[in-house]
Amino acid sequence: MLDPAAFLCAPKRGVKAPLAAKKKPEKVRQRRILKQRLKVPPAVNQFTKTLDKNLATQLFKLLLKYRPEDKAAKKERLLKRAQAEEEGKTVESKKPIVVKYGLNHVTYLIEQNKAQLVVIAHDVDPIELVVWLPALCRKMEVPYAIVKGKSRLGAIVHKKTASVLCLTSVKNEDKLEFSKVLEAVKANFNDKFDEHRKKWGGGIMGSKSLAKTKAKERVIAKEVAQRMS
Repeated sequence: MLDPAAFLCAPKRGVKAPLAAKKKPEKVRQRRILKQRLKVPPAVNQFTKTLDKNLATQLFKLLLKYRPEDKAAKKERLLKRAQAEEEGKTVESKKPIVVKYGLNHVTYLIEQNKAQLVVIAHDVDPIELVVWLPALCRKMEVPYAIVKGKSRLGAIVHKKTASVLCLTSVKNEDKLEFSKVLEAVKANFNDKFDEHRKKWGGGIMGSKSLAKTKAKERVIAKEVAQRMS
């Protein structure tokens, strides 16, 4: 026999959290299916064509070399600088070469012809924030790449997510590697811009719709055959 008192003493459990956790994957699935079914304009569809895995790995290795300092590193650097100034030592004020981020900042760098490479995340939401960026890069003749994962870009600059990153220069020892990356990026995106802007996406029917369409086609074919005979 179950003791009713045990149920009265049982701790209260939240109902909302598990339901929210279940709904999230369902929403992601629904959005993915909608993108497949609906016709997607070329400007949006180009974000499905991302840099291949090998090139992306090479690119991220390069970006990691130019990570901006985090809060702890900045605090330590400023403390050392303050100590050196107190001791009367000369402090080097040379600006370090780091990855630039922030949509407005990167846009300004592109417009000023300071950007040498722009990296855009494929999953920015809403996509309207960056949908115009490839066209701007192409107009200003700046190499750009679309890569998977705004979270991966965010990790480079110590953030949860980042929609776009930019390199304005690299060190002398990385120039050869950087030129190879730029060449590959141009071939995959800048040179294919006209091709990508003509291709629509989506319009893929589901299994039920396909079955109905095929059934209709069979009926029509049968009617045509009967008329001919």
